[in-house]
Amino acid sequence: MKKTKIAVIGLKGLPPFGGAANVGERLINQLKKKYDFTVLSVASHTDKKYTKYNGVKQIVFSNYGKGGINTLLYYLRSLLHVWFKSYDIIHLHHAESGFITPLLKLKSKVVVSFHGVFRDEDPKFSRLQNRFFRFSEKLNVFNADYVVSVSNPDVKYIKQKYGIDISYIPNGIDKLFFENKLDSIVEKTNNYIFFAAGRIYKIKGLHLLIEALQMIKNKEKLYVAGDLDQVIEYANSIKKNAFGLDIKYLGLIKDKKKLNATIKHAKFFVFPSLTEAMSMMLLEVASMKTPLIVSDIDANKAVFDSNEVLFFKTENSKSLAEKIEFANTNPKKMEEMANNAYNKLISKYTWETIALQYDNIFNSIMKK
Repeated sequence: MKKTKIAVIGLKGLPPFGGAANVGERLINQLKKKYDFTVLSVASHTDKKYTKYNGVKQIVFSNYGKGGINTLLYYLRSLLHVWFKSYDIIHLHHAESGFITPLLKLKSKVVVSFHGVFRDEDPKFSRLQNRFFRFSEKLNVFNADYVVSVSNPDVKYIKQKYGIDISYIPNGIDKLFFENKLDSIVEKTNNYIFFAAGRIYKIKGLHLLIEALQMIKNKEKLYVAGDLDQVIEYANSIKKNAFGLDIKYLGLIKDKKKLNATIKHAKFFVFPSLTEAMSMMLLEVASMKTPLIVSDIDANKAVFDSNEVLFFKTENSKSLAEKIEFANTNPKKMEEMANNAYNKLISKYTWETIALQYDNIFNSIMKK
C-alpha cells in the first residue's frame, strides 16, 4: 500500500535542537513506518548533508543571511519546494508560519502545530516583526485544515481571540527515553543547580535566577546551558549582574545524552520562564527524576501540580530565592516531588499514545 507523503516545514533540521524540533522528531519517529515523511531543513540548524537521517528523508537548504532573513527565506524556499512536488499533507510547525499557509492550501492538506502563542510581543523581535507574526498566526487559524496546540492555555486563548476551536495535543517523552544509561557520560557531583534553554533571552528568565542567587548567602554553583548570544544586550546584562557568582557557561549542548546526563546529576533544575507553551525541557527534566523549581505560569501549572514541582511566583526573584533555600533544606521533600512528577509523566505524557492522535488527524483529513 502506498504511504501518505508528508512534507514537514518548521523543524529546520535533524538532529534537532530546540523544543519544537524535538517534538517534531519524536512524532516522526513514532509514525515513520506508516507515513513517508520529508523534513525540509536549513544548514544553520543541521550539519547533515545526507538525503536521510535516522531513516527519514531530509532536504537541507543552504544558508542565506542570518536570523530573521535566513528564516524568512527558509519558509519561502520550503513553499517553492512543495509547490513543485507532490505531497498529500504539509505538516507546518509554529503559529507564526501562516504567511505561506494560504498558498500551501492550494497544493495539499495542511496541518499546523502551534508550539506557543505570544499574547504580547516577543522581545527578541522588532515591533514590525511581531505584528507580522500575529498576522501569520491569524492566517494559520483561518486557513489550515487542522490546527493543533501543545498548550491547553493557548487553545483557550485562540478560541477567545478568534472564536475558533483548535485541538490540544500535549508534548511527550518516548518510553525509551527513560531507559537511557547516562551515569558514565558526565561526572556525577550533585553539587550544582542547572538552567538550560536552547536560546537564552529574557523570556527564559535567567536574569531572575541570577538575581535570586545574589540574594542567597550561601552561594550556589550554577551551570547554564544554551545559546546566550541571541540578544547581545541581554547576554551582557547577565554577565554583569552575575559578578561574584560561581557560574559555568556550557554553551548550547547539542549532544542530547550529554545534556540529559548533566540534568540528571544536578541537585535541582530551575525553570524560571516568563512564558511557554508546553516545554519539552520541563518533561525531559522530570524524566530524569531531577527536582524542579518552576515559575507558576499557566503552561507549567497545566502540566504539573504543587505535589510534583516547587512553584515560585513568576518574575519574582525574591520568591525564587526563597524556594531555592527551601529546596536546599528539604532534599527528601524535593526527591518525593521529583518521583511524583516522573510517575505522572509516564502515565500521561508518552509519545506512543500522543502520536496516535496525530495519526487520527492525518487519516481524517485524507478522507475529506
